Amino acid sequence: MTKKLASTDVLLTCIIKGIEEVKGNDIEILDLREIDTAVCDYFVICNGSSNTQVNAIVNSVQKLVSKEIKDKPWHVEGTDNAEWVLMDYVSIVVHVFQKEIREYYNIEGLWGDAKITTIQNKY
Repeated sequence: MTKKLASTDVLLTCIIKGIEEVKGNDIEILDLREIDTAVCDYFVICNGSSNTQVNAIVNSVQKLVSKEIKDKPWHVEGTDNAEWVLMDYVSIVVHVFQKEIREYYNIEGLWGDAKITTIQNKY
């Protein structure tokens, strides 16, 4: 079990780094491990300012995770219109939004029981 946790921690670090490399905004980590009905361990939520930036964030995360830990998402959807892209790494699901779409769907509010960690922008 420790190996799985370490692997999830490394994946989480790589995802955050990939988001930060292309200046993704408002990064939050929702820890879902204590919620019985959760489908994964973590949600990582962030937003970009345009569909171009949303796709850049997705590409950066995929590239960095592939390079650093030789992993790829099980499933990716939403890249066609890039308003909300979901990247499923099984233990971690990454949601990359445009700001208005993120506010509309309010995933943080839907998962209000989760422990939320906000990552401060480094830029």
